[in-house]
Amino acid sequence: MIYWLYERMLERNLQILPGQVCLLISAEDLALSPEKIADVVRWSRDLGIKGITFHISTRNPASVEPFLAKIRAVANGARLRLLFGDRQEISGEGMDVTVAVGKSGREEITACIRRMAEEHVSPEEVGEEKLESYLTFKYTPDLVIKTGGDHLTDFLIWQSVYSELFFSDVNWDLFRRVDFLRALRDYQARKRRFGR
Repeated sequence: MIYWLYERMLERNLQILPGQVCLLISAEDLALSPEKIADVVRWSRDLGIKGITFHISTRNPASVEPFLAKIRAVANGARLRLLFGDRQEISGEGMDVTVAVGKSGREEITACIRRMAEEHVSPEEVGEEKLESYLTFKYTPDLVIKTGGDHLTDFLIWQSVYSELFFSDVNWDLFRRVDFLRALRDYQARKRRFGR
């Protein structure tokens, strides 16, 4: 009962929401609680957040295979983009949800540079806008949430340079709606300067 009241109070006081949220979780976290992805998508959709990305860090993308059906289940009411190794699946309609398995920001930037070289882009043409046009993820998350005590990954290393970072001491399998709302409350309280 107390958490329900606390949730309502947190939600009622939210006035500024991020447009894009990114959650960083590990393959081990996913194994403990794969249904949590659907929960976070539902919470985001209910609050009016436009898009959410999950980065599942793993050196072995095959370890996530058993959970792909649960991940695909979030496509109900969402436009799911699943990036798994070199494969990409897009299904559904609605709020944008991206699940990237084992993707690295360094690999993404390296691939951009390779594609520019293959297309004979001259060094004089290379700038921030040109590089951004080659990125796989063409959005910047307003808020990056890392659950548990783990370190950050290099996912969206270019795109998240001006993102607000929130570190939750709650592990992924115990992450509740109230914890998500706390992250949003923290985001709302920050004065964003975008590098200025």
